[in-house]
Amino acid sequence: MSQNAEKAKSNLIPFTTHAALMRETRRRLEYSGGDVGSWRAAGKAKLAELLGLDNMPKEPCPLQVRSLWRRRVESGSIEKIVFAVEGTCDANAYLCLPDNARAPYPFFICLQGHSTGAHVSVALDREDDTKPMAVEGDRDFAYGCLSRGVACLCLEQRGFGEREDSYQGVPRCQNPAVHALMLGRTLLGERVHDVDRAIDYLLSRGDADPARIGVMGNSGGGTTSIFAGALLDRLTHVMPSCAFSSFAASIMAMDHCLCNYVPDMLLWFEHADVLGLCAPKSLVVVNGRTDDIFPLREAVEGFAKVKRIYAASGAAGRCRHVVGDEGHRFYAEPAWNAMLEYLH
Repeated sequence: MSQNAEKAKSNLIPFTTHAALMRETRRRLEYSGGDVGSWRAAGKAKLAELLGLDNMPKEPCPLQVRSLWRRRVESGSIEKIVFAVEGTCDANAYLCLPDNARAPYPFFICLQGHSTGAHVSVALDREDDTKPMAVEGDRDFAYGCLSRGVACLCLEQRGFGEREDSYQGVPRCQNPAVHALMLGRTLLGERVHDVDRAIDYLLSRGDADPARIGVMGNSGGGTTSIFAGALLDRLTHVMPSCAFSSFAASIMAMDHCLCNYVPDMLLWFEHADVLGLCAPKSLVVVNGRTDDIFPLREAVEGFAKVKRIYAASGAAGRCRHVVGDEGHRFYAEPAWNAMLEYLH
């Protein structure tokens, strides 16, 4: 095939056009210096609009918390609860309190990604939660928290685990993601809303320290952590894992689940700009050296921009980048070593 024929064929493929647009389109709210306060205000307003948060409930519904069970574990206690996040929607979660700390506790909201559900965070079998299960990649978030004197709420994300829509042969998040789009929402925006309601629950308890409420998660849980950290003022600490790179090198470069895609996002922001909106919250970003889903090279380049945003925000010492030696997983020891410097 001649060079001209190859070029003509490539121009038939939609990705050719989309790749050119990714290179050529200027992000309208990319941070390029100047008044970071004005940029942050404009950025948060636009990001909330893109996520469809304007179409979420304006007033919070009663939480209607129900306890399903409570039991002791080696380093504390775990209680499974259900609470309302909007009028027709409940969330299940595991409340975990440490033995080696006293109230008011630092709390982290822990989010699993594309897995079998929040039960992974507490290392219990999904079908029989009286049975322990082995968890790889430090994804047993509850025990990482409890062993360090941090309380946590392991929240089930919409579309995952017990909140999964059951459609045979279709990825678990596809249908709720496209249904949300038809309603002027995004599944990612709904997940951020649920984190906000989880904060409502924690603050209603009376044993949470309002100055130390964080969010963390791996992969799809890390994605929600980034966007929640960017938008929710009551969060003070943010620890996303294996969820940050650049949009061009990650979700636009390979097949990803639909819950990662937000209409018009690349007209306004690159990934570093969204992460930069977390400033001045305490931020620990975790990447895997060989993670081919969120490539490290672009993550390092993007984090350099995040550091500039933090410096402009007067919080230069409040952000860290941790790189684990393997792939797409959490790295509890280096991540928590960095976060505990901010938490205590």
